[in-house]
Amino acid sequence: MGMEASEIEALIRQGIPDAHVEITDLAGDGDHYAARVVSESFRGQSRVQQQRRVYDALGGRMGGVLHALQLTTAIPE
Repeated sequence: MGMEASEIEALIRQGIPDAHVEITDLAGDGDHYAARVVSESFRGQSRVQQQRRVYDALGGRMGGVLHALQLTTAIPE
């Protein structure tokens, strides 16, 4: 059983309140998503740190209920 895109977005926004989140279902199966997360709070952090924050916001669901997430993080331009 996969996750809904809205659930993923809500979890990320809860963990990173200022984030602008775009979720795309890559396969139409609820298991393979792409996420673009843009947040001012990422400023000064490495890409690894930014992505770790997103994974932390997902609360351990990666590899379980959420099978695959292609993740892009950025700071606002």
